[in-house]
Amino acid sequence: MTNQPAPRVCLVAITKHGAAQAARLAADLPEADICTSAKFAATFAEASNTVRAYDGALRDEIGPLFAGYDQIIFFVSLGAVVRLIAPHLRSKDEDPGIIVVDDAGQYVIPVLSGHVGGANEWSERVADLLGAAPVLTTASDVGRTIPVDILGRHLGWKVEAPKINITRVSAHVVNGEPIAFVQEAGSPDWWTRPTPLPENIHRFTRFDDVPLDRYAALLWVTHADVPADRWDTLKERLVVYRPPVEA
Repeated sequence: MTNQPAPRVCLVAITKHGAAQAARLAADLPEADICTSAKFAATFAEASNTVRAYDGALRDEIGPLFAGYDQIIFFVSLGAVVRLIAPHLRSKDEDPGIIVVDDAGQYVIPVLSGHVGGANEWSERVADLLGAAPVLTTASDVGRTIPVDILGRHLGWKVEAPKINITRVSAHVVNGEPIAFVQEAGSPDWWTRPTPLPENIHRFTRFDDVPLDRYAALLWVTHADVPADRWDTLKERLVVYRPPVEA
């Protein structure tokens, strides 16, 4: 498994109840920083976390938060968070994960960069720590199937495919269409969900063994070169993954 840098996490609270919930979570996430209204800074007096207490408006803190953190957990209303972050959005490959926890600590909602940015995974972790329910809407996570665009990322796999292929193949996967998964290289420990591999995913050990006309799409884990004519033949049906080459 590759060594991924620890994500930079910040808890943001601006109400009495939100600060109390954030303080509870901070005790379980000592590596997380805290950003709170100065009015509620005393709530975090016992916390070992780094605390920034601001006096102005929260909207003035959003730019630095986006620049400084990978996951931002807001104990703020969902509507307010949407309005606050809107001017700062760039792309799913650049934006931090944005998570909202309601004032009562009952629900944890990944709002932005849930899939690629990791907010879905963090929402489940936060929900577990708070005894709350995660509210996920990303199709591959809800359906417990293969996340085409980030498969094997925890193992250092790199995706090799045009964006349109990733989009089209992702749709085939979440719609339950027959998918060929061909693994010729890399770790076998790529399936990390607690549920079984979905029945529409069919595994092969060699590309040449796949009856191509039977499958809507192919996921191919390999070190082999993929010639241009193969990409052309399969059009928007192929996504290739490149595991690290072991020395």
